[in-house]
Amino acid sequence: MSTKITYLTADTSTLDIYLVGGAVRDKLLNRTVKDKDYLVVGATVEQMLRLGFTQVGKDFPVFLHPQNKQEYALARTEKKQGQGYTGFACYAAPDVTIEQDLLRRDLTVNAMAMSKDGTIIDPYHGQQDLKNRVLRHVSDAFIEDPLRVLRVARFAARYHNDGFTIAAETLELMTQISNNGELATLSAERVWQEMQRALSESSAEGEGEESANEQHPEIFFQILHQCQALKALWPELDILWGVPNPAQWHPEICSGDHTMMVLQQAVLLTTDNKNKTAIRFAALCHDLGKGLTASEHWPSHRGHEKAGLPLVEKISKQLKVPNYCKQLALKVCEHHLHCHKAFQLKASTLLRIFNQLDVWRKPQEFDDFLIACKSDFLGRLGFESKPYPQEQYLKDAVQAATKVNAKAFVEQGLQGVAIKEAMAKARLDAIKKVKKRYQVE
Repeated sequence: MSTKITYLTADTSTLDIYLVGGAVRDKLLNRTVKDKDYLVVGATVEQMLRLGFTQVGKDFPVFLHPQNKQEYALARTEKKQGQGYTGFACYAAPDVTIEQDLLRRDLTVNAMAMSKDGTIIDPYHGQQDLKNRVLRHVSDAFIEDPLRVLRVARFAARYHNDGFTIAAETLELMTQISNNGELATLSAERVWQEMQRALSESSAEGEGEESANEQHPEIFFQILHQCQALKALWPELDILWGVPNPAQWHPEICSGDHTMMVLQQAVLLTTDNKNKTAIRFAALCHDLGKGLTASEHWPSHRGHEKAGLPLVEKISKQLKVPNYCKQLALKVCEHHLHCHKAFQLKASTLLRIFNQLDVWRKPQEFDDFLIACKSDFLGRLGFESKPYPQEQYLKDAVQAATKVNAKAFVEQGLQGVAIKEAMAKARLDAIKKVKKRYQVE
C-alpha cells in the first residue's frame, strides 16, 4: 500500500503520526474516506500544545490540528475500573507503543494503522480478516465495553453487502455481555444514537447517500436478537420472533421475520426521504402489539393495533426517541390495517381517520405514514412486487378533501360550529367523488 498522508503544516514533521481505525479499514476496502483519525506515538500533552494543537479530550488526550481541525490522539492504554462503556482508566504517555494502543480497539479490522509513507501496521491480522470478510474482536478486553455489542452489529449491517460476518467467538462474547447486565449501563441517548445510525446511515461511515440496496439496518436488529441484546434493550420487539401470523397474509409466518422484511422495504422506499429514520422506526413498531396476543389465539391478532400503542410510548420514552419518530410510529401502529383496507372503508370512516391523522395540518407526515404502511404490505414473503393502489387512492382522497376551506362558508355567512359542520360535509362529499372515480362502492 503506497498511499501517502498529506499535512497542511510542517509542525507535524517532528511527530510520529499514524492514520488509524476506520480510515485505514476503508482505504483497504477501496472505499471513500471522509473522516480521518490520527494517532501520535511518543509525544506528550505539552509537546502537542507547543505545536499549536488544541486539546479537546476530557477522558484522554485528544487534540485538534491548528489548521485542518482533524483529530489527533496520543497513544494510550485503558484499564477497566467500573461498569459501562465509560468505566475506564486511561494511560497516555510517550512510552505507550502503537501495538499497545491498537490492542485496546474493538475489531481487528479497526486495529490497523498507516504510517506517513503508507506502511500498514497490523499486529492483530486485520488485513487477513478483511480478506476473509470477518468481524473479529482484538482481545478478550472486548467484553469490558458493552457499547461494542451495538457497534459490531452496526458494522455487520453496514458491510453486509461486502459479505462480512461476525466471528463465532466474537458473537459469543456479545451474548455474554448481553446476559451479564452490562447493557443496562448504556445511556438511553447512546443506545438511540447507535440505533438511529443503523437505521439511517449509508453503507460506509462518513460517506454521502448510498443506494438503498446497500443499506441493511435489519441485519443490525437481527444480530441484536441473535446475541440476546435486543431482549435486554427492547424486549417488546425481541418477543416477536416466534409469534406466528396467518399464512394467507404472511407466508413468512414469524412476526419477527415480517418486521425485518418491513424494515428492508422501508429502506428501499426512503432512499432520499428526509424523514427516513422516522419511517423506518415506525416500521419496527407497527406490529409490537402482536407480542401481547395470548398464544391460544394465534395466529390471529385481533386488536393488536391499539394494543401496541403503549409499547410504542414505552420504547420512545425509554430511548428518548425524537417526537416526530414517536408520533409517526403511533399513527402507523394504530392505523396500518385501515390503510390496507382503504377500499373497503366508508367515506365517513376515511374522513374520521384523516381527522385522527391530522392530514390537514400535517401533509408530510401523512405521506410518511403511507410509505410505512406500504412497507408493511410489501414486507411479506412473495408480496415484494405486488401493487399497492391504496397509497394513491388515499392520496387522491386527501387531496380532494384538502381543497375544502373555510373561506367559502364564511362568505355564506356561516359562523362557528356551522362552518366546521359545513366543511366536514364538503370534505365527505369530496371523498365520495374520489371513491366513485375509483369505482369503489
